[in-house]
Amino acid sequence: MIQLEGKRLPPIAGYSVLSVLLLISAAFGLFTGDVKIPIESLLNMLTIGPLGKTEDIFLQSVVWQIRFPRVLAAIISGAILAASGVAFQSALRNPLAEPYTLGVASGAAFGAACAIVAGLPFVNTAAFAGSLSTLFIVWVLGERKNDPDISRIILAGVIVSSILGAALTFLKALAGDKVSAIVIWLMGSFSAASWLDAMPMTLGLFVMLIFCVSNLNEMDIMASGANAASLGLNLSQRRIMILGSASFSVSFVVSRFGIIGFIGLVVPHILRILFGPEHRILIPLSLIGGGALLCAADAVAKSWNELPAGVLTVLIGGPVFCAILWNRS
Repeated sequence: MIQLEGKRLPPIAGYSVLSVLLLISAAFGLFTGDVKIPIESLLNMLTIGPLGKTEDIFLQSVVWQIRFPRVLAAIISGAILAASGVAFQSALRNPLAEPYTLGVASGAAFGAACAIVAGLPFVNTAAFAGSLSTLFIVWVLGERKNDPDISRIILAGVIVSSILGAALTFLKALAGDKVSAIVIWLMGSFSAASWLDAMPMTLGLFVMLIFCVSNLNEMDIMASGANAASLGLNLSQRRIMILGSASFSVSFVVSRFGIIGFIGLVVPHILRILFGPEHRILIPLSLIGGGALLCAADAVAKSWNELPAGVLTVLIGGPVFCAILWNRS
């Protein structure tokens, strides 16, 4: 059950600060890279747009065909992961839940590894199918007499993730010289992001927001642990829709960019402490905060010789979250 006490900050402060951080992160992402671009030239490229006339076509291509899509992909992915974390934590009544709790990441990783080992060209499609198939299996295992049980669902997610993790290790042993491709994909990186990723990523975010925004009151009730039956509500179907839409959206991120951990855990948890558990405030703040954090992490990782962003989020997010738990214990 999610119960947090203490003085809250006004939401307007959160919107303002996080929006500024998002802009700074995006600017940092556009500025960093192997090709050095002066600030004046970068501002000029952004002003004239991707189709504007410029003397340096190469720099224009770098900004609009490589860096801008990468920044956009990182922002949308961070928004999806953070907002999905809010959805999982409310629906499962567990502040430590996150988008990969139900095995979405493990399923995507296993699907991608199968495609890589088999030499198939559609790695992203296989990862997407693997994530959704895993979610279906976990949900069937967690269901009891057509009534999903939260404890069973979480336990099923842990068990299925463990099985898929062992299967993934087995595939690595059989992969031979292809094992490096599997490892690189698992690390999570935006180095190959392009404009083609914008539409499916935006679709995934839109689908999740439709179900979450239309169930804000129900999410508050789920998170509070109140007796829904006494309020005349049946939350089972709502829980299915919220978890399903969140997992569906996360599968877009995982299938395209690999596993990026801790965004969906750290961002909602910190924002809930600062601004309270009300979802009409928590969800938009998480969208902005998640986008800003992952965009900044990718920019820093890019400046460190293209370190995968997924590695950096775990290295930073893990200790930060441990510190939060220690201070609040």
